[in-house]
Amino acid sequence: MTTKKEEQVRVLDLFMITIGCATYAFALVMFNIANQLADGGISGVTLILRALFHIDPAYSTIIINIPLIWIGYRFLGRRAIIYTLYGTVMLSAFLWIWQRVPMAIDLHHDLFLSAMAAGITGGAGSGLLYRFGGTTGGTDIIARIFERFRGVPMGQTLLWLDIVVLFASLIYIDIRHMAYTLLCAYVFSRLVNFILSGTYAAKGVLIVSTETQAIVDEVMTEMQRGVSILHGEGGYSHQDRPVLYIVVSPSELHDLQMIVSELDQSAFMTIFDVNEAIGEGFTYERPSRNSFF
Repeated sequence: MTTKKEEQVRVLDLFMITIGCATYAFALVMFNIANQLADGGISGVTLILRALFHIDPAYSTIIINIPLIWIGYRFLGRRAIIYTLYGTVMLSAFLWIWQRVPMAIDLHHDLFLSAMAAGITGGAGSGLLYRFGGTTGGTDIIARIFERFRGVPMGQTLLWLDIVVLFASLIYIDIRHMAYTLLCAYVFSRLVNFILSGTYAAKGVLIVSTETQAIVDEVMTEMQRGVSILHGEGGYSHQDRPVLYIVVSPSELHDLQMIVSELDQSAFMTIFDVNEAIGEGFTYERPSRNSFF
């Protein structure tokens, strides 16, 4: 059950969704359309309609999405439906604007550069859009319906829908352009995942040592980082053994390794990636460290 706070619409979200839609629409017009590169999802369908029937993607985006949003209304919360409607309108508006701006980006007809530019720019726009809770409707709604009634994971449905749209795009592009479209799609997805994984990436460290308190004191004093002490049990000895859990930035990992090595060379450390770290020292102001002097 969603709370009132979770359903609250924020101005910052709408602003960032606007920027995301503007960036994605720019990539679609200046790189995909300009270089005859296809796309997946509803955007890919609008490009097919443009090639076959000369329908402006700015209009077909609205025409296709509005019925889908109406169908998916019961599966979306208040904020989700507002953000979806807003994202759809903004994407259509910016598609209309960018097609009428007298500007062209000359990449000397290099499809590799065009695919990279489309993937990077479009991925950045979509990543920003998704990160602030936005969506442009389309296949996201279809995937959610399949998940609700058929139990099919959203990711699987989205993948197959993209495959169908890309395959259908061979109606108006050749194999060479399709190959570069796939390169664009790969770069696009990687950049979206990078943005969604969090700006404040960090390293998580689990430490098993006989010098637990000494390591805790050193880390808290020298590195100004918090330490959590977890209660573990040896699988062979069945003896209680504390396990330290520490989150540090990638640049601080070496300092932590040196501290542990100096205090206990037989300590066992496990290091893993943390997609996003939220809290003091990462997204909040960090306590000031001792000056150089």
